[in-house]
Amino acid sequence: MEYRQLGRSGLRVPALSLGTGTFGGQGPLFSNWGTTDANEATTLIDICLEHGLNLFDSADVYSDGASETVLGHAIKGRRDQVMISTKLGLPMGQGANDYGTARGRLITGTEQALSRLGTDYIDLLQLHAFDASTPIEEVLVTLDDLIRAGKIRYIGVSNFAGWQIMKSLSISERQGLSRYVANQVYYSLVGRDYEWDLMPLGKDQGLGTLVWSPLGWGRLTGKISRDTPIPPQSRLHETSQFGPPVDEAKLYDIVDVLAEIGGETGKTVPQVAINWLLHRPTVSSVIIGARNQQQLIDNLGAVGWSLSDDQIVRLDRVSERTPPYPHYPYYIQDGFAQLNPPMTG
Repeated sequence: MEYRQLGRSGLRVPALSLGTGTFGGQGPLFSNWGTTDANEATTLIDICLEHGLNLFDSADVYSDGASETVLGHAIKGRRDQVMISTKLGLPMGQGANDYGTARGRLITGTEQALSRLGTDYIDLLQLHAFDASTPIEEVLVTLDDLIRAGKIRYIGVSNFAGWQIMKSLSISERQGLSRYVANQVYYSLVGRDYEWDLMPLGKDQGLGTLVWSPLGWGRLTGKISRDTPIPPQSRLHETSQFGPPVDEAKLYDIVDVLAEIGGETGKTVPQVAINWLLHRPTVSSVIIGARNQQQLIDNLGAVGWSLSDDQIVRLDRVSERTPPYPHYPYYIQDGFAQLNPPMTG
């Protein structure tokens, strides 16, 4: 397993990490993702550690906390061998203070996550969404206090807009507070919006990217193609409304090229799709998911080899999307390409 620096921090993370959204299996979304219990999770983590994958990502909202609880049981007795990434900020109840990132919510949410995980510190805590109702200074001071108390080691964000991240970083630097080092984002061959604003920001500001849903919300598994509709047993029938939108015509073109390259390399469609992401600028770790051992082992096969330059170009071309025309300022910036050259690894 290759290890990479997490942005402008001293933390080294594996190129692949395991998402635990399949752990617990409670609620209309997460029960369709998976119902992995503690025993099954322990086996999956055994396999991960054998392959050098030691970063596990969760969130309080995953199965209403059950994901963190299952993960805590699965790592019991080997906390020193693993790194834990989790998230908070989304609603965890109906109360007025059961959501967001106000001081009380951050402190209580962190304490509850520590209890469910059975640990006294979290390696990386990320805010699951921007809270416009709470002053950014309040958020950052509270996170800094939690770091100084030893309960969190690094902090990051997820699903933030560029200006929200940049304003936060500016306040951190001006007030000498702990700085975000990670940005967990949706990024895949069928969803490349991350490249327009957030990728240049991440490279400039030293944010390491953790990629969620690298297979386009289950559409790049190799089970869906131009001639093969969504299988009856696919979770997409129940979960597609929760995920990012996709251009189906473009999806089939991308799958065609993935299958071609899979034939050339002897790799599966998911392995090729994940390997492409590992070549992208700012990417520190790609979060893979697995409902069973077979899926996990297949996804782990995305590392240890490289696509050729020609294969990368072919995937770049078939998945390329123009900026969101006719929106300003994208069309103007695109007209002056010499001022905004495309990013390379």
